[in-house]
Amino acid sequence: MNFIDQLDPELRAVVEKLPPDRSLDISKIEAARANMKKMMAAALEKLPPVEGVSSQDHFAPGAQGAPAVRVRLYRPDDQRSKLPALYWIHGGGYVMGDIEQDDRLMKQLVKRIGCVAASVDYRLAPEHPFPAPVEDCYAGLKWLFAHADEFHVDPSRIAIGGASGGGGLAAGLALLVRDRGEVRVAFQLLIYPMIDDRNVTPASYAITDPRMWNRTSNRLAWRAYLGRDGGGADVSPYAAAARATDLTNLPPAYIPVGALDLFVDENIEYAQRLIQAGVPTELHVYPGAFHGFDVFAPSARVSKRFKADRDDALRRALHDHAK
Repeated sequence: MNFIDQLDPELRAVVEKLPPDRSLDISKIEAARANMKKMMAAALEKLPPVEGVSSQDHFAPGAQGAPAVRVRLYRPDDQRSKLPALYWIHGGGYVMGDIEQDDRLMKQLVKRIGCVAASVDYRLAPEHPFPAPVEDCYAGLKWLFAHADEFHVDPSRIAIGGASGGGGLAAGLALLVRDRGEVRVAFQLLIYPMIDDRNVTPASYAITDPRMWNRTSNRLAWRAYLGRDGGGADVSPYAAAARATDLTNLPPAYIPVGALDLFVDENIEYAQRLIQAGVPTELHVYPGAFHGFDVFAPSARVSKRFKADRDDALRRALHDHAK
């Protein structure tokens, strides 16, 4: 049975309308970025605005010798007390994407979860390979902790999260936070995270459809991020979290992924290893779902289930254990 035949029927209808060649060509990175921006804008343009949430851009000091990092802060207009926070890292395979693509999602989560959100604008590869992106994310997170009182954020209830490349950065950031010991995060929301540069799982060979994030695009993106081909020796776990040998003492994790996602095997294995390391971990695998299905087919039943499950997990993580 091929990829198309295994898709959820509602998702298949969406995939069959996608242009036949969406593969990522890093040699034409500006075009790839423009295409992604156009695609995300098209997905959002028909949706109504989210009321009751305001956003403002701030600039966090970068790591030593690095430029300042833009962080967009989202707060409910009716905020009266300290709230938990979600520190968000946008997706785009480490090479594309921006804060704006998740603007609506951040406002929705602020309203649905009852939290503050902070979205970080990190530098992108290949112009800025590892460790620049994850160091930018770390700098923005430290800034959020330092200004928690100012923004009425409860520093004991700050979660980190992201999708795809953003999920990979969140997983690497969780390791970095644990090892540096300067701040402590409460939860990691790893949405179909891109965490293994080796591309050796069965799923990494199986997903070749050019309309999907596939083996070719994944290998090109890892090469851009690492500055060399993936799969070599001595790749930092802060770049590819699946490389970490010690997963103890990490914050509780929630990992949702589609069964037809290139990353499904590496995500299942990472969840299993987190559990073995004593980290409270919840894994959801959605049958018939491809990478980014919730963005491309937001009204499909499986996408609605995915979003309800995600929001419930975040709500429980940030509110159920409040001191």
